Amino acid sequence: MRLQHECLYCKKQLTGRTDKKYCNLHCKSAYQYQKEKERPERFYNKVDNQLKLNRKILKEHNKGGKVTIRSNVLLELGFDPNFFTHYWKNQKGEVYLFVYEYGFLKKTENGKEKYVLVTWQDYMAKNSNLKI
Repeated sequence: MRLQHECLYCKKQLTGRTDKKYCNLHCKSAYQYQKEKERPERFYNKVDNQLKLNRKILKEHNKGGKVTIRSNVLLELGFDPNFFTHYWKNQKGEVYLFVYEYGFLKKTENGKEKYVLVTWQDYMAKNSNLKI
């Protein structure tokens, strides 16, 4: 005697083999996609996605090589200064944080938080632990 059971995705009654789980390949694929979306995002993916977003935002706002911009402009776009790939300290002791080739330095001018945006330069590798 066969037990009546339903497709895991569309809930239609299944006929055929007793171990059948899906009506067809579409339901199987859709079910697997749905289950994958429900899984909590892996830590690696969260970090990688944030680094990619940070780089994109810095690239879009630094067309001139060195730019000063209000911090809230970047933050509203999803920029998170806690995610960076490396740093560089200049002769004044200021520490620029970098997301790949795009760097930023947080400053406060006239009571307003700003970022100085720069791009990586060859001379920075001389006094950095990063060798490119």
